[in-house]
Amino acid sequence: MGYLQKLKIGNVELENNLILAPMAGVTNRPFRIICKDYGAGMVCTEMASARAMFHNDAKTNRLLNTEGEKRPISMQIFGSDEESMVYATKYVSDMADIIDINMGCPAPKVVKNGDGSKLLLDLEKAECILKCVVQNAKVPVTLKIRKGWDKENIVAVEIAKIAEKVGISAITVHGRTRSEFYTGTADLDIIKKVKESVKIPVIGNGDVVDGETASKMFEYTGVDGIMIGRGTFGNPWVFQQIISYLKTGKTLEEPSKEERLKVMKKHIALAVEEKGEIAVKELRKHIAWYTKNLKNSSEFRASINRIETKDELLEKIEEYFKTL
Repeated sequence: MGYLQKLKIGNVELENNLILAPMAGVTNRPFRIICKDYGAGMVCTEMASARAMFHNDAKTNRLLNTEGEKRPISMQIFGSDEESMVYATKYVSDMADIIDINMGCPAPKVVKNGDGSKLLLDLEKAECILKCVVQNAKVPVTLKIRKGWDKENIVAVEIAKIAEKVGISAITVHGRTRSEFYTGTADLDIIKKVKESVKIPVIGNGDVVDGETASKMFEYTGVDGIMIGRGTFGNPWVFQQIISYLKTGKTLEEPSKEERLKVMKKHIALAVEEKGEIAVKELRKHIAWYTKNLKNSSEFRASINRIETKDELLEKIEEYFKTL
């Protein structure tokens, strides 16, 4: 069975069914461009607050800059009041190929406003939000959830059925509850149950880090696609590796240090071009991820933590790679 396939979400066809998850502070434009280069079938913006859009917050609007990116692009919005969700839906409808609604984010600052995974505790409200987005969107709408709030409130199947009923085009399930955050292992059984309970495409999310884990997710759950989140940290070539494994059953070599260096330089160039030198601070975590497990990487990471300029950062990286 060939797991790697084109995936149709509403009227949008993806080149393949491997998707970059939306992650705050990670999946900005430079990283999305790089993941697309390595074979992601679709990328997704960082989640954007509907309320902030409603108040015309410049920083939030900047998150939605997709200039020069290959389509299709999904834009993720979050919120729990209908007025701002309708506003945000109309706003991003003109820019996105797909609108994704976040009902999975576990972050305390999101949850305390009743947004993200908090909506899993109020399915009536969740249904209202889903309806108002679907009714006001010009493009297909998808939903991203967790399996539930905690082990007493496992609602993934229930909310998937609601989503299908109100016209959601696909649903992504992260196999953890909100209370688990990112601990333990993702529950493939709940993803499988959701897949069996609806006819719309179901995308599995959680613990996919390579070809083998991707293959296992497809085989065990029967999902239509896979969304990869933390497995992409410092590892945009994970898409290429999974594609190769699903096609041939063989694991690709790890990227050479030349390749790694080339990608890091491209990432830095794109980030600084977009935001100016301020981007250097934000890049530190990416650089740390790119160099994780390399020789003397912890000393190297410590050495870049005070760097503020692009030239200095590039110089340090070049120096470090000469020692490998």
